[in-house]
Amino acid sequence: MPLTRIAAVDALARLHTFDTLIDARSESEFAEDHLPGAVNWPSLHDAQRHEVGTEYKQVSAFDARKRGAPLVARNIAAHIEREAITKPKGWHPLVYCWRGGQRSGALATVLSQIGWQVELLDGGYREYRRAVVAELQTLPQTLELRVVCGTTGSGKSRLLQVLESSGEQVLDLERLANHRGSVLGLTPGQRQPGQKMFESRLWDRLRGFDPSRCVWAESESRKVGDLQLPPALVQRMRASGCVNLELALDARVALLLAEYRHFVDDVGAFCERLDALRVLRGNHLIDAWQKAAHAGNIDSVVRELLTTHYDPVYLQSMRRNFPGLLAPLLQVEWDGSEQSLLAAARRMVVAGLSPCASRR
Repeated sequence: MPLTRIAAVDALARLHTFDTLIDARSESEFAEDHLPGAVNWPSLHDAQRHEVGTEYKQVSAFDARKRGAPLVARNIAAHIEREAITKPKGWHPLVYCWRGGQRSGALATVLSQIGWQVELLDGGYREYRRAVVAELQTLPQTLELRVVCGTTGSGKSRLLQVLESSGEQVLDLERLANHRGSVLGLTPGQRQPGQKMFESRLWDRLRGFDPSRCVWAESESRKVGDLQLPPALVQRMRASGCVNLELALDARVALLLAEYRHFVDDVGAFCERLDALRVLRGNHLIDAWQKAAHAGNIDSVVRELLTTHYDPVYLQSMRRNFPGLLAPLLQVEWDGSEQSLLAAARRMVVAGLSPCASRR
């Protein structure tokens, strides 16, 4: 069956029509970023790619190709025997590498010669990446956002989860970034995706929304942990209508102690994170908080963190960046219970904020 090439813009518009997205790059390239849902069939593994690349630079392109050809052939054979041997005749994959060149071309050629309908991404990952960067500047403008605001520990993320489970469209940036958006936001032992992978996840999420319905998001700064939000999304969020979520201080402390249980169980890790606040809050206060935490008074430390650090910073940031909070679309209070949070979510939906009245 003939092998066909497809432009990145056309391929991304119909990714759902391909049975499998195959990334022919090496493992490390794939780990950095890849098309959403892609599987990795390296034509050259990392060590092999380094070996062939070194010969290409130090000897000649011809000698490098002689060394690489049998490696590629063996790898392709292994992929077919392991992954493709049970595929039906109507299987329709999209194959790509870095530039849509030799690595993906070799794999796609063999698959097409077997008889499968194979399409090769023209320009490879490089063109995909360019398309994602471009669309991240336009997609946010097609959506009607509703931003959930509230002080630290008020339950914004929990509210988004309830809204999503009830069928609402939700953009959970902290989940995509694997970070809770504060000094304490990264769970010990975990790490954030790289910037490119985060942007791929974000692009995939944005393109899946129905523009005729509202999208709920949490008030975020320009960064979530170490990851930058696209400027167009930041601009759209800050120009959107806001809902203000309120929870009493005692309930906020209890909620944070429950959600950050790993720091309650590992006070040393908690105190290590507090060191990041020394420049802002001074050594004397941080030393006092760490001493209190080691003495078993972590709840009092959390309370002081809220009242002396997070709340003032949050309120200053909200006044500067989210003018919609000055006249919120809705003021929502809850008491920390699941029933109360469900009622808050229902109130937001019943109030006519979703679907958006302007899009009906």
